[in-house]
Amino acid sequence: MLNRQKSLGSERKRELFSQGATRSIPKNDRNFHSFSQLVLSAGPLKSTAAVKHSKTTYFEIEILDAQTRKQICIVDKVMQTSTIHDVKQKFHKACPKWYPSRVGLQLEHGGPFLKDYRTIQSVAASSIVTLYFTDLGQQVRWTAVFLVEYTGPLLIYLLFYLRIPYIYDIKESSRRSRHPVVHLACFCHCIHYIRYLLETLFVHKVSAGHTPLKNLIKGCAFYWGFTSWIAYYINHPRYTPPSFGNRQITVSAINFMVLMPVFQVPIITPSHGCFSWFHVLTIPMRLDHGLVSQ
Repeated sequence: MLNRQKSLGSERKRELFSQGATRSIPKNDRNFHSFSQLVLSAGPLKSTAAVKHSKTTYFEIEILDAQTRKQICIVDKVMQTSTIHDVKQKFHKACPKWYPSRVGLQLEHGGPFLKDYRTIQSVAASSIVTLYFTDLGQQVRWTAVFLVEYTGPLLIYLLFYLRIPYIYDIKESSRRSRHPVVHLACFCHCIHYIRYLLETLFVHKVSAGHTPLKNLIKGCAFYWGFTSWIAYYINHPRYTPPSFGNRQITVSAINFMVLMPVFQVPIITPSHGCFSWFHVLTIPMRLDHGLVSQ
């Protein structure tokens, strides 16, 4: 009996303790709930951003003389995206007497010259790159080359056409009248080279590169010499008209004017098609014995 009362008393105490505990939980639960809401409103914890150090690869360019194999200079801190043109610019700063267009760089002795657009990464086998330097000599821009080559024939032909006294005899020039084909030939020749000059300035996209000065001399010798040769005979006071007369002149002139705008060949070479008709227009089929004997 006593044991049963004790068990009932202990159960009663447990009920009271559990009721008290349930009454005290809501206060703690409110505090925990408000703290959890504060944490959630603050958002996720941000971890400190790791600083990423970009690894930039630099190359060291050793430039040697292609003939003596002696070191000229070292160009350092060259990025892998740098081009050969950039290396030439830095080489020019180190050696001002060699401007970039005059510098020729080779990957191996006797090999081809590297193009300016090639990157260092494409030619480098290690962080140290050895290049061989060759002096290309005095350089001239391609646009200047074409303008000089084509301006010369235009002016030279006009000098012969005007029959200046230093070329022809004054008395003979004044005594003999010119055939109409001589005037037509002067017109065709002038319009031919005026067209070349206009195409060089406004039509053709001439390379921005350079060429050695000797190429300019060769081109001028060809164009200027050839013009002097044909202009001397066509504008000579004893020049004889074509053998077939007006028929040959008319057919040749028409073919010249038709073919001239059609032949859009590279600017380095003349349009041989239309200029060949210029020869047919002017070259006679018989010799003037007076001219040959003089």
